Amino acid sequence: MIGIDELKFDEKGLIPAIVVDEVSKKVLTLAYMNRESLKISIEKELTCFWSRSRNELWLKGETSGNYQHIVSITADCDRDALVVTVEPDGPACHKGTFSCFNDMVFESDERKDFSYEGLFELIRGRKTDKKEGSYTTYLFEKGLDKILKKVGEESTEVIIAGKAQDKKETVYEIADLAYHVMVLMIESGISLEDVFRELSSRHVIDKKVKQEKMT
Repeated sequence: MIGIDELKFDEKGLIPAIVVDEVSKKVLTLAYMNRESLKISIEKELTCFWSRSRNELWLKGETSGNYQHIVSITADCDRDALVVTVEPDGPACHKGTFSCFNDMVFESDERKDFSYEGLFELIRGRKTDKKEGSYTTYLFEKGLDKILKKVGEESTEVIIAGKAQDKKETVYEIADLAYHVMVLMIESGISLEDVFRELSSRHVIDKKVKQEKMT
């Protein structure tokens, strides 16, 4: 554990702070701290930054309610940059998005890996930028009742395949169900982070229940 005096602030007395979501591990924003804001962040366990545009301290969430509860603060090897891991109460970006980092500049088709986040954004794109002939766009155009019907149908298919103990077919049907659930999530305004956070809270509860049973 190192102290604030061991950190290297720049000529303006600032140090960059990269804020990362504890659950999804996604980068939320890049902001700057000075000694005072870093002390406040540690004392309150809430992110507090120095606003370079307003030249004043800025406690994240003070006006919006979207506080960021600090899990840890880590310095890099040169001690001139910080990674702040948080549990956010809401969107990090002033535009209302979960993260400030949303606009892709480049992505290698050969090297990129499949991710739930990538698939989720692809599905979301079929809602905002309709594509003719797209099944996903068709579902959004038909609306909630159609989407719910498909979720119900795919759930039944998973049960049938699971009961038959057909692993290959069960995997296939689970993938279908996962896709249709994502469509439902986007239609209902639910993010992956919402679900991750709910699962994370249940994990904590589950550990408590197990401990209680052991005592």
